[in-house]
Amino acid sequence: MRIDLHSHSTCSDGKLSPADLVARAVEKEVDVLALTDHDTIDGIVLAQKAIHENNLPLFLVPGVEISCTWDAIEVHVVGLDIDTQNEALTALLARQEQARTERGVELGRRLEKNRIPGCYEGALALAGDGMLTRAHFARYLVEQNHCKTMQNAFDRYLARGARAYVPHNWASIDEVVSVIHAAGGKAVLAHPQRYQLSAKWLKRLLVLFKEAGGDAIEVSLCQQSPQERSTLGQYCRDYGLMASVGSDFHVPLSWVELGKNLWLPKDVDPVWHAFSAFPDVPNGEEL
Repeated sequence: MRIDLHSHSTCSDGKLSPADLVARAVEKEVDVLALTDHDTIDGIVLAQKAIHENNLPLFLVPGVEISCTWDAIEVHVVGLDIDTQNEALTALLARQEQARTERGVELGRRLEKNRIPGCYEGALALAGDGMLTRAHFARYLVEQNHCKTMQNAFDRYLARGARAYVPHNWASIDEVVSVIHAAGGKAVLAHPQRYQLSAKWLKRLLVLFKEAGGDAIEVSLCQQSPQERSTLGQYCRDYGLMASVGSDFHVPLSWVELGKNLWLPKDVDPVWHAFSAFPDVPNGEEL
């Protein structure tokens, strides 16, 4: 069984619509997919509709990736198997959307001070009906030939310490985990080794996440050394956390693809074992 519990659509900063995303998941032989757009659940009903109308052999896990602020560091927590109608969840996401709008306006102002006008409006147009993210600003900067690549745009203007960087004002990890639980979901620390933390600081984050009631960490990603996967698996055992898998898919790429290279080390507890519903596993095998 091929499982991918971290993906994005045009409802945040992905390039595929929810309908195209689930169709691609089936094409890539994914059996279980979580749609986890940034701070929005708008794409889930659209994905579910596409699965139903096209009779796709895909089990969709409702999810969301929520941005958190921890010691001035942006950390992402994925909520899986959530009730999208939960009032605490929808209220938190409304606050996050407002924070994103305010940050986007300020980011546009700072880019204008760097002699690049129209960025807020351009990023907003690229986002369309989706949640505005820094990726939309990066995309606009590349399209307008101010930067060569998305990474170049982040390095020069958008990342922490760059010319136009705007500090974030997201919810705390404690609040996010609490709200995910209120919505009946499982809280997963996303891509823990992408935060550029030392081993000491990463362990501090894991302790805080566990104390907040966190359930799991993402152990398996598409691009990853065997040592990194092994280390993350050991952290699951050390801190009593379940393990998750996710491509963090945004756009079709040869090195990041839905369901690609996602497997768990031995002796970890898969987070989907705790879901309220899950498809039968053929022959008792997973991944």
